[in-house]
Amino acid sequence: ARLESHLGAFRAELARSRAAALMAEGDALAALASIAALLTTYLPQREPHGALYAATMQLIDMLGVAPDWPEAYVGWEALLLAELGFALDLSRCAVSGEEDDLAYVSPRTGRAVGAAAAAPFSGRLLVLPAFLGGAPSNEAGRGVPAGMRLTGHFIAGWIAPAFGGAVPAARARLQERLERRGA
Repeated sequence: ARLESHLGAFRAELARSRAAALMAEGDALAALASIAALLTTYLPQREPHGALYAATMQLIDMLGVAPDWPEAYVGWEALLLAELGFALDLSRCAVSGEEDDLAYVSPRTGRAVGAAAAAPFSGRLLVLPAFLGGAPSNEAGRGVPAGMRLTGHFIAGWIAPAFGGAVPAARARLQERLERRGA
């Protein structure tokens, strides 16, 4: 168009407003900041990640609304690890091959370990919460904080060095908030 009057006009309306739910809860806002920081820091530009996009939108819809959003956030971080090529193997015990009574994760390999096989080494292993596939008897109030420590260990140890940097501060702040909350 040659003139401004030839350009036309657009009117846009929100299909869904997420801002009110996020602004009402500080932990949810911290989670959104962590999501944005992790995605902008570690995802390559112009590379499609359809499953991660769908999971991210679903998680953002849950923030501040669903009471189990912290568990969903930890699951999202596990998906982020997988999308970047650093998937955790939480399906069976790395030692015995059993699929039941998984209680820990090896901090070196990212593979699950059953409670019986882990007994001599349990102090050196990461706790596997029940919502990530661990045995329900393993929960004992260690849910979301244990999950954040688990995924955080691999983000700091595998992803951050691969991208030549440190873990975003927003992720550390969210972990502190959720540990204080005891979620």
